[in-house]
Amino acid sequence: MKRVSDPERLDLAEFVRPGDRIVIGQACGEPTTLVEALIRQGREIGGLSAFIATSFSGLFTPDTAESFALSSMGAIGALRAMTKAHRLAVIPCHVSQVGPYIRDGILPCDVALIQVSPPDDEGFHSCGLISDYVLAAVERARVVIAEVNDQVPYTFGERIHRSQIHCAVEVSRPPVEVPPAPITPVDEAIARHCAEYIGDGAVLQTGVGAVPDAILRLLRDRRDLGVHSGMLGDGLVDLVEAGVVTNARKEIDRGVSINGALIGTERLYRWAHRNPAIRMCPTSYTHDPAVLAKLSRLVTINSALEVDLTGQVNAEQSGAAYVGGTGGQVDFVRAGARSPGGRALIALPATAKGGKISRIVPSLSGPVTTARTEVDVIVTEYGAAELKGQSLAERARRLVAIAHPDFRESLDRAAFEIAQRGF
Repeated sequence: MKRVSDPERLDLAEFVRPGDRIVIGQACGEPTTLVEALIRQGREIGGLSAFIATSFSGLFTPDTAESFALSSMGAIGALRAMTKAHRLAVIPCHVSQVGPYIRDGILPCDVALIQVSPPDDEGFHSCGLISDYVLAAVERARVVIAEVNDQVPYTFGERIHRSQIHCAVEVSRPPVEVPPAPITPVDEAIARHCAEYIGDGAVLQTGVGAVPDAILRLLRDRRDLGVHSGMLGDGLVDLVEAGVVTNARKEIDRGVSINGALIGTERLYRWAHRNPAIRMCPTSYTHDPAVLAKLSRLVTINSALEVDLTGQVNAEQSGAAYVGGTGGQVDFVRAGARSPGGRALIALPATAKGGKISRIVPSLSGPVTTARTEVDVIVTEYGAAELKGQSLAERARRLVAIAHPDFRESLDRAAFEIAQRGF
């Protein structure tokens, strides 16, 4: 293994060949020093392509990514600007499919660029803030270049031995942070309806953002909540410190919060450092149907761009603009809807563009992310529509009831047509 103590002296051409396919650690586990080197040196190497599932660093722009082809599973975080410029190739897939795609060679990986913690006494690096598809990339790649960052927490779970790394670039810089989003009155209203489905002993899966944060704030009076999620933010720390999240009633992984990605601030990262109360796992565990089937009272919370009157969910595309992604929504919707005592919530504001358009629509303007056969509960600031087991006509009626009042009349007409057709 080669060690590079001065990142400015890293020469990617020693390890990366023209035409190589690169897989990059995502979200707050993005190896920003290595990405910066790729941006500087990619043109000289030539013919490179790179995949990253999500990015919040802001390093990828139409200008900086000119020298290589960039692909992703969606336009999440800072990648949205890349899709607007038509510089991002979107590969429709669930986040749980990325690891298997890499292992099977469907998503080629010649070079893995990853971020890890410093090694322990046995020579094992922690994957730190992201554990979803990192190990799959390491095992498949011809070359593994690791950004060894002494500000990355050592988290328990996925580990990489130094013998698996071909080049270790030593850095000391804050990892990417995603601060909590401002919470609006609409977010608070949505959160209140969602919180009604979360009782003592529930196991939570949620994302990060204003609505999830608002929901977590309303759970201070609950007891023995558990966590099994694909990603977590700073709100988890508050509930753990308040004694609300104990994981004491989970059928599996008792006493431990299961997670795949830490997306937050330095406070979250500091809390997670060598903390046995959290375990970072790959999607082969966090999203696995067999694992999720062992959890009762699983309440899953996901978001959407729009929902049609039959219950179809679009979480990816608004008209011609690709602005989201499939993520782990389908995996968790299925799990929550089938969990004994559990529920699967899809939460979204009733309107967009300052109230000019309804997010409850007669028909979707983009793809179906989650099929109506999978959907359980749709939540807006106006209430919750329980759709599971309901006819198409009844679904339409319930969805109109949680739409913004300004759009209910037109939606009622569309719902009447659905009832007349009988399907």
